[in-house]
Amino acid sequence: SSEVLEAIENVIQGVLQSLAEKKAPVLTVANRTDWRNIEFKDSVGLQMIPRCTTKQIRSDCPQSAKRFALMLKILSMIYKMVQSNTYATKRDIYYSDTLLFGSQSVVDQIINDISCMLKIPRRSLHVLSTTKGFVAGNLSYTEEDGTKVNCTCSATVFTVPSNVQGIKNLTSHARFILIVEKDATFQRLLDDDFFNKVSPCIMITGRGIPDLNTRLLVRKLWDSFQIPIFTLMDADPHGVEIMCVYKYGSVSMSFEAHHLTVPSIKWLGLLPSDLERLNICKDALIPFTKQDENKLASIQKRPYIACQPLWRKELEIMAASKLKAEIQVLTLLSSDYLSRVYLPNKLQFGGWL
Repeated sequence: SSEVLEAIENVIQGVLQSLAEKKAPVLTVANRTDWRNIEFKDSVGLQMIPRCTTKQIRSDCPQSAKRFALMLKILSMIYKMVQSNTYATKRDIYYSDTLLFGSQSVVDQIINDISCMLKIPRRSLHVLSTTKGFVAGNLSYTEEDGTKVNCTCSATVFTVPSNVQGIKNLTSHARFILIVEKDATFQRLLDDDFFNKVSPCIMITGRGIPDLNTRLLVRKLWDSFQIPIFTLMDADPHGVEIMCVYKYGSVSMSFEAHHLTVPSIKWLGLLPSDLERLNICKDALIPFTKQDENKLASIQKRPYIACQPLWRKELEIMAASKLKAEIQVLTLLSSDYLSRVYLPNKLQFGGWL
């Protein structure tokens, strides 16, 4: 906490120094969304280069003066929370003054900019994300406040903890971890008692694009147990994008890649080649939209695809057919085909990339 307080004090010192010299104060933040500031390392994923381009949030410029003021406001809130050892969610911060902030996304972006500017992980700033991810299966742990969570006993779903850093005493006999893209598929596998039938496993879903806590939990489980991690996604560009976020990280959070990515994650399904192999009727597939085409073309150009020849081949199959499929398409073969046939066969015979 002293490191966080000192980092904030240094920023404020700079502002006061500028004012003393009768200059307009400026905050300098990295360009987090610029691909030119990103490098790919297969052991880490997407990470920000040390000497990246920056942008200035000026206090004397009409376009950025409000943002400058909001950054100082949130810095002051973080400072008080760290001092008093209290926490707030990003939502709490937004609702403390909705008229001032205008929208939740403004608060989210500023907090990420502050984290990047101070070079301090967001959870050390005492700002928690609102969690939307779920976890189930062969896992028990103790939350920071002493609450014992045991996912192993039942088919109950537990929300991913809002302070992943604080959980301890993680115990599991799981043989693997399965990341499921969608809530509906996750619930279906729970109903089929999948995580007990095949072999003990841990199941996680970020319910679409994963939030920070879900990504932190996947990384924590990997660090704790070092067991294989598989992804089960729709066979479409959106599903591939989500899988890449878990495996290689995202451009906007590349400054925190070391805490968030798990480059050893495997693509279990649904593979574009599976659709042909299983004789899925083409009428059951969904034609690409223009947005799908653009998304896929963008993914194919990314640096990590170059070192994944088998992934590249699957993306080429998808691009050539211009068709996509949801995992639910497997119910055409039988209602429990996913949990009874597809996943057990894949896991037993190594059908992953």
